[in-house]
Amino acid sequence: MAVYTRIGAEAMDALIARFDVGTLTSAKGIAEGVSNSNWIIETTGKDGGGARFILTVYEERTEVEELPFFLNLLDHLSAAGCPVPRTIHDVDGAPFREFVTDDGETKHLALIEFLPGVSADNPSPQQAEAVGRALAGVHLAALDYPAQRKNTMGHAAWRGFVADCEGRWGEIDDALEVVPAAVEDVITRWPRGLPQSVIHADLFPDNVLLVGDRVSGLIDFYFACTGPMAYDIAVTHAAWSFSNDGKRHDRAVGDAILRGYEAVRPLSDEERAALPVMAQGAALRFLLTRAYDWLFTPADALVTKKDPLAFKRRLDFYMREGAGAFS
Repeated sequence: MAVYTRIGAEAMDALIARFDVGTLTSAKGIAEGVSNSNWIIETTGKDGGGARFILTVYEERTEVEELPFFLNLLDHLSAAGCPVPRTIHDVDGAPFREFVTDDGETKHLALIEFLPGVSADNPSPQQAEAVGRALAGVHLAALDYPAQRKNTMGHAAWRGFVADCEGRWGEIDDALEVVPAAVEDVITRWPRGLPQSVIHADLFPDNVLLVGDRVSGLIDFYFACTGPMAYDIAVTHAAWSFSNDGKRHDRAVGDAILRGYEAVRPLSDEERAALPVMAQGAALRFLLTRAYDWLFTPADALVTKKDPLAFKRRLDFYMREGAGAFS
């Protein structure tokens, strides 16, 4: 997606100067992403050896009052040794800044540590196992994170999406007519009282950086919230162990995620028993947001709409397989 916010060269120089990271040498807009504007920033570095960062300008979908939760979480996890980028605080010690754009709008931005690596298009079991280990490490490190955040993509949001899409499922595919009943069924069966931490809640392959089979970075924590750790495992399982269209499940990849996770943090019997329902919920969560975007994104928007049926197929798999999907 094209960059939303425009920042001229002189203004960019002045902004980067507020972070004491050396002199700006390059600023390149990143086309990917649909929620915020991003640049790869290169500077001379404080010691003259060069440095690279990600500059993010937060757009309308990001609530400014929630930025401390997200940015301080990065620092907390990084300090605990997790492969998570640090927030670069400005010369006043603030994790983000307010500024006025070239168009006269007041917005907020943050400078984030750049981590090396690439995302996996076709993840291997070895990579999936490393992701499971990294996810467990994040969950353990976040247990003492003092802030909490409600899951804004939880059950209330699911019902909201169902209401918004009422009567229009057939515009996508008649197979989605069953979604409202499936949402109520999963909410009714949702497990309670499971161990919680701060969870990523959106750990798709494009939010993981890899160097070979090693996880070099977990990024994009803007859906992070307080929630059941088992749900985060289910989201990751649904995101990693299927082909993009949801037609093929790679059991070796799914098993490797669990194996890697439990090598660091073993699951309780209650958590393991909850995984089938959690996975059905994970499939519904992404089915619903994709359906909403499919129906309500303007035709001329610079966004590639993603097929909701890819997660209907995942939902069908998890409902059909039950506990067998995780054994």
